[in-house]
Amino acid sequence: MCDHATDQPLAYSGPPKLQGGATPSTGSRRRRLWDLDHQCHCPVVGVCLPLDTLRRLVNKALGGKAFADDYEVHVGAVAECGHRNRLSELLQNELERRYTREVLQFRQAKTTRDVADLWAGAIRQGDVTGAFWAALTHARCDDVLQEVLCRDMHMLQHQAGATARIDIARFNALLGENLVLTKELGKVQERSTRLISEKSGEIERLGAQLVRLRAESMGKDSRIAFLCEDVAAIKASQPQFDLNVRLQKKVEQMALRQQELENQCAELRQKLASATKSLEGMEHEALRAETRDVVEPTEPRTSPVTVYLQHKTVLCVGGRSGSIASYRDVVERVGGRFAHHDGGLEDSHSILDSNLAAADLVICQTGCISHNAYWKVKDFCKRTGKRCVFVENPSASSLVRGLELISSKDTQANQVETSEVSLDEAKG
Repeated sequence: MCDHATDQPLAYSGPPKLQGGATPSTGSRRRRLWDLDHQCHCPVVGVCLPLDTLRRLVNKALGGKAFADDYEVHVGAVAECGHRNRLSELLQNELERRYTREVLQFRQAKTTRDVADLWAGAIRQGDVTGAFWAALTHARCDDVLQEVLCRDMHMLQHQAGATARIDIARFNALLGENLVLTKELGKVQERSTRLISEKSGEIERLGAQLVRLRAESMGKDSRIAFLCEDVAAIKASQPQFDLNVRLQKKVEQMALRQQELENQCAELRQKLASATKSLEGMEHEALRAETRDVVEPTEPRTSPVTVYLQHKTVLCVGGRSGSIASYRDVVERVGGRFAHHDGGLEDSHSILDSNLAAADLVICQTGCISHNAYWKVKDFCKRTGKRCVFVENPSASSLVRGLELISSKDTQANQVETSEVSLDEAKG
């Protein structure tokens, strides 16, 4: 059959003519395995049944285990298919069960041409195992179609062998490539394992550091809470704590003021030295003026009112905290002692009474003072007769005008007393 085999399936030319011009029988009974020609048994057993299935059926038919190799089992099974026996019946039943779907499909074919067309379609689809069995056992399969089926299957086996060799070559190449990739994968896995180990160690180290930092943070929070409780307890045990804090601030301000005054004293000493030199020069000029025979009379000139407090204590009630230094400078420049009370904003009202009692005169900044302090100052000065000047604008210039007002009132009072004494002396 190999001598005239071709690569393409043979075209079916119709049923053969029997002797006398008659055609083959057209019955509907399908042929059994032992009804087929001997040349069909080899491809049916070799192609349609897998080797493990064939060996299982042979063992079952023998009632034991066959120790022959695959070729001997195949040859023995093909020989037994020539007549009906236990093995051929087992093979028949297995083929019918395995290819039930194809048998039902080929049952629809009513003529030999229909069977040949179904076989050609199976070859095009590449699924020929079940179609081969269904076509060979079909009732309309004649000798010509049987020859076509066997030749096509023979060529398909050759092509399958060539394809298998190509697949084997490809498989070997894939095995080599797989070996290389496996080695690379091993290296990558080793590197990944090393990196995972390093990262795990780093994560553990960072986790321990995080736990330590959290513990330190909790400890600091606890210490802060304890310190806050201690500060609250100290404040509760010292009712005058806020007052002490303000007094401490005032002490710091007074220390700064003292430093400023010391610097001023140094400047005044320098000015005094220069004034002494100027006075000596004036004395020389006076001696020269005494030797003159005539001295031109000069008309008296009126001088502005000067403020001189003569170490009196001036209490300034109210005013802006930023202007206190200017207030102090104005009072001390004219010889007074400066005292201040903020009018009840931060200083206690109880201190105001003692400050009013120690003051010689009071200047009340009405624009920056509480109502209670204002009425207390007004009532105290009215009861005691202590001099008080109310200033609306809280500025250093307003303070100077208030001092000038007090000084002018003192000057007028002195002039009145002098005139009264002169009248008393004239009457006497």
